[in-house]
Amino acid sequence: MNSDTIKKGMEQAPHRSLLRAIGIDSEDMKKPFIGVCNSFTEIIPGHVHLDKVSKYIKAQIRKAGGIPIEFNTIGICDGIAMGHTGMKYSLPSRELIADSVESMIKAHCFDAILCIPNCDKIVPGMLMGALRCNIPTIMVSGGPMAAGKAPDGRTLDLISVFEAVGQRAKGAINDAQLQVIEEHACPGCGSCSGMFTANSMNCLCEAIGVALPGNGTILANDPKRKKLYRQAAKRIVEMALAEAPLPRDIVNTKSIDNAFALDMAMGGSTNTILHALAIAAEAGVQYDLDRINDISNRCPNICRVSPSSAYHMEDVDRAGGVSAIIKRISTIKGLINGECITVTGRSIAQNTSRAKVSDEAVIRPLENPYSADGGLTILRGNLAEGGAVVKQAGVPSSMLKFEGKAIVFNSREEACDGILGGKVKSGHVVVICYEGPRGGPGMQEMLGPTSYIMGRGLGESVALVTDGRFSGGSHGACIGHVSPEAAEGGLIALLKDGDIIKIDMPARRLEAVIAPDEIERRRKELKPFTPRITTGWLKRYAEVVHNAGTGAIVR
Repeated sequence: MNSDTIKKGMEQAPHRSLLRAIGIDSEDMKKPFIGVCNSFTEIIPGHVHLDKVSKYIKAQIRKAGGIPIEFNTIGICDGIAMGHTGMKYSLPSRELIADSVESMIKAHCFDAILCIPNCDKIVPGMLMGALRCNIPTIMVSGGPMAAGKAPDGRTLDLISVFEAVGQRAKGAINDAQLQVIEEHACPGCGSCSGMFTANSMNCLCEAIGVALPGNGTILANDPKRKKLYRQAAKRIVEMALAEAPLPRDIVNTKSIDNAFALDMAMGGSTNTILHALAIAAEAGVQYDLDRINDISNRCPNICRVSPSSAYHMEDVDRAGGVSAIIKRISTIKGLINGECITVTGRSIAQNTSRAKVSDEAVIRPLENPYSADGGLTILRGNLAEGGAVVKQAGVPSSMLKFEGKAIVFNSREEACDGILGGKVKSGHVVVICYEGPRGGPGMQEMLGPTSYIMGRGLGESVALVTDGRFSGGSHGACIGHVSPEAAEGGLIALLKDGDIIKIDMPARRLEAVIAPDEIERRRKELKPFTPRITTGWLKRYAEVVHNAGTGAIVR
């Protein structure tokens, strides 16, 4: 066992003495040491209950014959960090989490690790750290939040609140109506109830094979969640003893293809592309961004969840969950690599073989998809030579092809003021520059601007293009991850008010209609980028992070 490094032999007597100080006795020394990587924090709704989850899982690991040893990572709530400087720390926290997981595993020689994430960056951060160490790993999340209910019976979620702010600014609702939505949208613990980034990543963990079936959709407060925890605890002990399968046995090009196929079928968050590319890099996989379009071309979008529909994660779980979706799209020849091994010890095809769709409205037949191609699309063109991403599943059909005049803002804050102040009109393409990984720094999410566009009734007449990123809750013609970013001299930095922007999602194109000589003139006049933050962690992050086309990886 890996833990023998710290518990066997004469020279390890001091190590054993310290282990005895934390309650590990001689019999325990014979058993596998299971790191329980928790992310409990009292500030994130998706994590506020994870202390209880961890306590239950640790008891089950002991029952299965392992020695659970818990440690924590940090966690940032994107919703609470939204709209102020705190959001700049969200994506960079993925790297801190990966580094801390790697550090804890390497320093303490665990035989296996069971990760308990739930929200956005915590999921990929933990998995990235585990991949570096390559010991048996299972991801088991805390589960999604139930959707909220207004007193009048309307179904609500966090996006309802953001869009209500735009409605209030427009005068469409009053303060009392806004407060009702605020008070009822988020009814309890769990990751926010729509197909936002947290739930997208927890579902993708099932498709990659690093989580057990049900991980992504069983609600946090559903008794079925305890069964999942018991299964995960028992299985991680088995994996520790067998020393297999290892994360790098599971995460490869084919399993990432499976994850993106699920992403296309469900119309997941655009952030999944950032995270999946970073996960691939840690697994030593060179994953081509354009491979995603090939998958999208072959995979219909058969399931839409808020903000792209009125359905929520509880509906997907009731309809059969991730397994039912994978089984359905696996009938498309060559789309799902069914032989890929998973943490169950069985293949993805075996895991999903008995799954059934119980609600054809939530998970549609292949013959009646929302769209013939997938929910996410990579765009290329002179404005995105390194790629850009759009959640096509959340775009009205009237906006799939759009041409408009740029109205340029140099920060998220400027854009919010401009939208709420009425500067943005029908026919505009809102361009938000200098919000990429380096420029922001930290690539903060644009949920405020997209929600305000929706709230002001401009969702079918205004597009948005940025080198920043979007919350999984954003919808509309929102194009992000533009690479190269403004801070590295990308064309997006040269745009001016009134420039014509052409968006053609079916053709996968994003173009600025500017003559080549004019581009050169503007480039000569472009002033060198001046970092916005010159101290602390974000200064160091901006110096080493790469653009979104790479997954915003740090090298």
